[in-house]
Amino acid sequence: GYYLSWYFGRPNKKQTRSILYPLTMIKGIFFDVANTLLYKPAVYEKITEVLSEHGFDVDRDELLYKHKLISDLVEFPDQTNEQFYLQFNAQLLLSMGIEATPDLILELFKKCTYLAWEPFGDTEALHSLGVPCGIISNWDLNLRSRLTTHLNTPFTWVLGSMENGFRKPDQRLFLKITEQTGFEPEEILVIGDSIRLDIIPAVKLGMRGILIDRINLFPNTQFERIKSLHDLQAILNP
Repeated sequence: GYYLSWYFGRPNKKQTRSILYPLTMIKGIFFDVANTLLYKPAVYEKITEVLSEHGFDVDRDELLYKHKLISDLVEFPDQTNEQFYLQFNAQLLLSMGIEATPDLILELFKKCTYLAWEPFGDTEALHSLGVPCGIISNWDLNLRSRLTTHLNTPFTWVLGSMENGFRKPDQRLFLKITEQTGFEPEEILVIGDSIRLDIIPAVKLGMRGILIDRINLFPNTQFERIKSLHDLQAILNP
């Protein structure tokens, strides 16, 4: 079997819109971490709670979409702080038509900061993939300990942004995948929740990129998409 990889750029007469790679060549899978393997399940509940107390009845689907959109466009530092989240909260509120008053963005920060990370339920699928797995994540130096704490999965390779000096979508971080594994780009599968940070840079290098979209936020994307990590079995064993 074969899969379709989209061509990026302005094609000329000699270039095609897509490239075919054989499925059987996948030798390693690299996962993003935040909102791909781990998430903070209480964050949307806390935001809704604060806004409700201030008289705003926010639709949950709108909140999920706007929060995801802002998260994808904003440059997250490896180590976040209060100032970063105050600015993030202000952009989130404005995207929903709510005035970002100092008191409101500060209350959101206090209610949503230091919420616990938890693994998604479908991360159990990692144990039966039958392919060596790695990590490629924008994270601080606590990445390895965070993985050990929350995921009972042995990762063969761990590429963290702070440890390596490059942040996604910088292709220099993705190139370290081929350096560390010794695999060709077409033998690598990258799974992430961000088109900008995960999928585009991987595909541009000839890797296979698949978007994890559990709540169907991107039904119109041209990229390969799955709604659960359990779907990987069918992809790896067509």
